[in-house]
Amino acid sequence: MINFHVDRSSSVPAYAQLVRQVREGLRIGTLRPGDQLPTVRSVVTSCTVNPTTVLKAYRELELSGLVEARQGAGTFVSGTLGHADPHVMARLRGSLARWLDQAREAGLEDEDVQALLASVIVENSTRRTAPPAPGAGYGKEGAA
Repeated sequence: MINFHVDRSSSVPAYAQLVRQVREGLRIGTLRPGDQLPTVRSVVTSCTVNPTTVLKAYRELELSGLVEARQGAGTFVSGTLGHADPHVMARLRGSLARWLDQAREAGLEDEDVQALLASVIVENSTRRTAPPAPGAGYGKEGAA
C-alpha cells in the first residue's frame, strides 16, 4: 500500500501531490491494478489534510481511469501507466540511488538534484527529437 506524504512548503497543491504520488507509483510498479489506496480517513490523519483534499485527488484519479471507488470497500487501482520491465526498473532504481548518494556527498540538496535531473531530461529529449544535422551519419568518404 502507498504511504502518502504532503510537502507543505511546496507550491503544488496537496491534492495534486497525492495524485502525482499515485501516478508515480503506477509508473515505477509499486502500485498495480487491484491494489487498494489508503482510506480517506487514514490519509487525513497521516498527512493532516482536509478530507475534501483527499476526495478531490481520488476523484481526479477516478476520472482519469486510474482508480475506482467501490461502495463500502474503498478505492482500488484499476489502470496502469508505463510499461517498463519491473526488473529493469529495479536495476535502474538501484543505480539512481547510488548516484543520489554521490550527489549528496557532493553537497547537493533536493532542489539541486531536481534541477539537475530536469535539465538532463530536457537536454536528452531535445537531442532525441532534433532532426539530424546536414551530413550527419556520413564519414568523410560519404560526404558530397
